[in-house]
Order: sequence, then C-alpha cells, then structure tokens
Amino acid sequence: MFSLFQATHAIHALRSPLLRAGLALLLGLGSGAGARADAAADAAAWPAKPVRIVVAFAPAGAADILARSLGEVLQRELKQPFVVDNRPGAGGNIGTDNAAKAPGDGYTLLVGIDTTFTVNPFIYKSMPFKGTDLRPVMMIASQGMMVAVNPRTGLKTLDQFIAQGKRSGLTLGSAGYGTPGHLASAILTHATGAKVSHVPYKGNAPASTAVLAGEVDGGIISSSAMLGQVAAGKVVPLAVTTRQRNPLVPGVPTVGELGHKDLEQEVLFALWVPAATPEPLVARIQSALEKAMKDPALRERMRANDLFYEGLTGPAAAERIQALADRYRTVIQSTGMKME
Repeated sequence: MFSLFQATHAIHALRSPLLRAGLALLLGLGSGAGARADAAADAAAWPAKPVRIVVAFAPAGAADILARSLGEVLQRELKQPFVVDNRPGAGGNIGTDNAAKAPGDGYTLLVGIDTTFTVNPFIYKSMPFKGTDLRPVMMIASQGMMVAVNPRTGLKTLDQFIAQGKRSGLTLGSAGYGTPGHLASAILTHATGAKVSHVPYKGNAPASTAVLAGEVDGGIISSSAMLGQVAAGKVVPLAVTTRQRNPLVPGVPTVGELGHKDLEQEVLFALWVPAATPEPLVARIQSALEKAMKDPALRERMRANDLFYEGLTGPAAAERIQALADRYRTVIQSTGMKME
C-alpha cells in the first residue's frame, strides 16, 4: 500500500492526465470520508466540555426561563454544564449576533424568539448578521402576550384603552425594538387610530416592571412576565393576543373576542446553532432536545410560565419562521413600523 506521501508523489510522476485525475479523485474521496468520520465522531462525543446557551434577552423573561429550565435537564442528562449567557438589547440582535459569530462546534447555542429573524430585518437599517448565519434546530415553544395597564390609569377594558389613546395618547412598553410587543403596538395604532408612544426595554421582565412602577401606562408583553402581577392585583389585564383564552387567566378575553383579530399574535421560541455546525452534530443536538422535552418537570415548568410545547424541527421550523417573516413584512409595510 502507498503512503499518502507516496501516492501524492506518484500523481506528479504520472505522465497521463487521466491517470493523474483518477488518482487525485481517489485521494479526495478518501479525504472527504475522513472528514465525515471526524464529524460523526465529534457528534458522538458531544458535549465533551461546558456548553454556552446565549439568550438574546434579559434575565427573568420567558426566553431566559426556558433556556435555564432546558439547560438544567440537558446538564443532568449529558453530564456537562450548560451555562446561560444573557446578552440583551436591540430586539435580540446583540445576543443573536454573538451566537452567529461563534464556531459551529456545538458549544454555543442560541435561545431566542422569531421576531429577531422575522421583524428586525425590515426595521433596522442594517443587521449585524444574516438569517442564514444560523439554523433552527427546534422550535421549542409558543406563548401569547397580554395587554395590561397600571391601575392608576383607571382603565378596565381594551375599548377604554383605545378610546384614551385616541383622546390624549398613551405610553406602551415592550421588550424592545423589533419584538412582538413592538409589532403589536404598531398594529394597534394603525388599526384603531389610538396614539401610542412605544417605549422599548431590554426584555419582558424590565418592561413589566415599568408597567408596575408606572413608568409607562401599559404594555403588550409576554403573558409569563405579567401573570404574577395580575394575580397580585398590581396590574390590570385587558386582553390576551392568543386565539383562545389563556387557561392561566381564563377571565381575560382575547383580542379576537373584542373585535381586534388583527392583534392576534404568538411569540415563537426556538433554539438555533451557527450555520456551519456539521449535520451529524445538529442531529445529535436535536436528539438531545427531543429527549429533554419529554421530561415531565420541564413541561410542567413551561406550562406554569405560559409556554406551550411546539416541537417543530429542521425544515418544518425554518418554513414556519419564513412564513412569519412574509406575513410581518407586509404588516410592517402597511403600518409604517420603524425604529424611533
């Protein structure tokens, strides 16, 4: 048998171009097979060291709760630390860009929401990353939002909220530019004529705190960030944005019931990896996620935080994100939604 050196030397020694091409092809095939074997071996060994989960939003929000809950199960099952790294700001762009620029070696994962990919590209003048820089491994969960106000406003219904907005205007907090709450506030203004001043925060948790403190009149914020305050009577819930009533707050009507179906919206939470991640490693991560999502305690914690399991993977997840991008592009163009 020739060594690799001897085979390479033979290529140059051969006079026939056909023979040289044939031998080079054989060597190339061997090299490709070796690379595939290495990728498969790396996937089988994953994780061999701590894994970083980038969360593109602030601590205590829905994305953070989901990432930490999932990380606990993965850590227990795979015997390696899964460390959450919160990088909030710019509607998820900061954290997402950080993950997009990481090596595709399985040791940086991103937990974020769909609007970073389906809204931000249409409202930011420039994006620090391309959508193709990452690939979704699993669409993990969906969640509705809640329209809620500070009790000092004296508002009790969505109709009163809209009427007040038409008369004198309202301030409305969200989790940041490009987030579902920002999109919903733009739709609300466009559809009803209410004068709403959008106030962006770096996540749902600080946005809900702002509503509680009276920094803003109200907010369209993830339901999970508002449930505790609603239960304590510290904020007034006006509506939820899901098509059906939220079982955790069954007395709160849907926007559709109140005649505002155009405000129906869900937030989708997914896990992405850098696009350069080899296919065997993506499959390994997907398998680990699917196993983790069968954990009863994780599913119960998700339910308690108003996160409903989706479980779409691969092309199905990518197609749903693209469908939302197509819908939101039309909404943004018709409402004139933009960075302020």
